[in-house]
Amino acid sequence: MRFDLIVGAAVAASMVSAHPGHDHRQELAERTAALQHTKKDLSHCAEKIRARGLEKRSVERRAALATNLMKRSNLKDRDLSSLLNVSHHSDNEYTLDTPESTLFATNNSCVLSPESIEGPYYVSGESVRKNIVESEPGVDLALDLQVLDIDTCDPVTGAYLEIWHCNSTGVYSGVSSGGDYESAPENLNTTFMRGAVKTDEDGVAQFETLFPGHYTGRTTHIHVLLHVNATPLANGTIRSTTASHVGQIFFDQDLINGVEELGAYATNTQALTTNADDFILEAIAETSDPFVQYVLLGESIADGLLGWLSFGVNSSLISNVSAAATYYEGGGVENPNSGGGGPGGPGGPGAPSGTPPASV
Repeated sequence: MRFDLIVGAAVAASMVSAHPGHDHRQELAERTAALQHTKKDLSHCAEKIRARGLEKRSVERRAALATNLMKRSNLKDRDLSSLLNVSHHSDNEYTLDTPESTLFATNNSCVLSPESIEGPYYVSGESVRKNIVESEPGVDLALDLQVLDIDTCDPVTGAYLEIWHCNSTGVYSGVSSGGDYESAPENLNTTFMRGAVKTDEDGVAQFETLFPGHYTGRTTHIHVLLHVNATPLANGTIRSTTASHVGQIFFDQDLINGVEELGAYATNTQALTTNADDFILEAIAETSDPFVQYVLLGESIADGLLGWLSFGVNSSLISNVSAAATYYEGGGVENPNSGGGGPGGPGGPGAPSGTPPASV
């Protein structure tokens, strides 16, 4: 399967100059260079994945997850074959007769491996937990994420996959900035939309979250980071600043547009950046296909979504990541030397109030 992707080369000069310290373009270039001698996709793994039964188990796992989510939400009981992927642009035509084995396949022959930046909102010390919603409003999103070693094609097991993203109105927890990059030190003590899950024997980590909102300068996205050698602390948190993979995953624009019309999302007054105008997505899409496949769990987007993505990582690649803050049992403490923007105000310490960092 090849996903249709239209991205433009639009980067506002004001966004670049607004960030006084860390150069995220350079960081992205360095991470890309680190992977230049490795395989760029998982096409070479397809036969091994099928032979090991990973494909079959992925179909069964995702189908069972969809069924359980529908039952839990008291949604109308439907044949899973009617869960259409109609909003996900692809060369394949999905119909009411599309079998589960197609709808819920891993598509490992085409899913590529984006290597990106952690951005200015990574927070160390977040909890190992599957459900990261807390009391936030929004559209339910269940994620099934599978991690494979790009060289061996084996599942990456026993690692901690961490995700984080903004809430429905475009605010990140754990950092001292709020909507439209306004100063919000109280956010240091919040933890919504952040968490880590240990990958199982198939390299899978599942999360219960909400569909992300948007904020000025970036299209809708979720950050992912893989800790291969992390050990949780006694309080059940991960306080590691090394990673084997740093990436971002994205959603179809028509799905984003549909979500943006609902509930709290519709109250967000920040400027909406589309996929076509996001320079980080543009860079990732040059060698990767970082779009989440999904199905609607009910008759409309408001009923919730199940999304999945398989991606490859170079598990021997260990790099340091810059934490904007660290969350301790007593609350969050910002890192003035992170250089990533966010903490201490947008764009990093000393940045002009109300100015977005160069990359988030």
